[in-house]
Amino acid sequence: MPSSLPLRYGANPQQAPARVFMPSDVDLPITVLNGAPGYINLLDALNSWQLVRELKSALNLPAAASFKHVSPAGVAVATPLSDTLKKIYFVDDIELSPLATAYARARGADRLCSFGDFIALSDTVDVPTAKLIAREVSDGVIAPAYEPAALEILKTKKQGKYGVIQIDPAYEPPTIETRDVFGIRFEQRRHDRLVSLSDFTNIITAKTDLPAAALRDLTLAWITLKYTQSNSVCFVTDGQAIGVGAGQQSRIHCVRLAGQKADLWFLRQHPAVLDLPFKPGVKRPDRDNAIDQFLRDDVTLSEKSNWGDIFTSLPRQLTLDEKQRWLSKLDSVTCGSDAFFPFRDSIDRAAASGVKYVLEPGGSTRDDIVIQAANEYGMTMIFSGVRLFHH
Repeated sequence: MPSSLPLRYGANPQQAPARVFMPSDVDLPITVLNGAPGYINLLDALNSWQLVRELKSALNLPAAASFKHVSPAGVAVATPLSDTLKKIYFVDDIELSPLATAYARARGADRLCSFGDFIALSDTVDVPTAKLIAREVSDGVIAPAYEPAALEILKTKKQGKYGVIQIDPAYEPPTIETRDVFGIRFEQRRHDRLVSLSDFTNIITAKTDLPAAALRDLTLAWITLKYTQSNSVCFVTDGQAIGVGAGQQSRIHCVRLAGQKADLWFLRQHPAVLDLPFKPGVKRPDRDNAIDQFLRDDVTLSEKSNWGDIFTSLPRQLTLDEKQRWLSKLDSVTCGSDAFFPFRDSIDRAAASGVKYVLEPGGSTRDDIVIQAANEYGMTMIFSGVRLFHH
């Protein structure tokens, strides 16, 4: 393998020349099997690979991530899909292997944000997973290996230009990492601390129940936050992230964003959405956009004017009361935060999206107020003592 890989340009076309390389002529741990991944593609690839690798190691389940702009739009492990989820993820017509199931979950959680994603997969890519990827709008994929037939399927995507990267699963980077910013070199220990069960033992609320499914989701939240641009909060249920709030300047905005996405994920399972009268031949991205508009309270008349091209008849939108009644059924959600909650407002908003388990480092001067709020909602709250900032 070469020690350097030239790129067309960096983050933007005007940023050339660009390349990725290894110091001291050490071979790159990645091999491009197809296409020509760009600078941002590789940032997504290397961040997302670390995430799914850790998830697989921690939970011993195939893991998948759908990355956009160096944060996950969706993350999941391979847990069984209900018929409803298969339908809203548009996979009720295709055979799914465990790895394909993980990606269907990761891609399906937030299909608007996953449009044009970079995919990371923890296991050898099989034919069912390749077939699923082939029908979605995506920029590329990274995995430890590919079945020959799966690789041939992926090579036909995007007129043969789809980015396919193989990474050496045995590769371990040095303990110390560096980066340059404005000509100044930064150096730190790589964030190589792994999640452990001891991170979930400091339960500080009156309610202390922590079933196995919640432990799985807490683990998924912990690892997801580790590779999500800070500030970050994620909502998890049933082995998948259903809402990620990344890169916000305030904690409450992270929670609102993650909660809004979790609410939309659950509203997409409403019978009115499942029964939307789409015209035959409407493509999946157009369906995604139409569903998003259908569920929005602020959809404009100009947006609705296009519905005649999408639906056989114009559907009646759900009322606010109908939405609230449906959302009241959302339950047993885990909320993870990469740093402490400084105010109870985040707990109040999380409760509105069915959160029953909360993971945060603790350490705020207002911890007592936050704990009190969690107790009021009957939540189980864990202080991990581990901050998970990622920049």
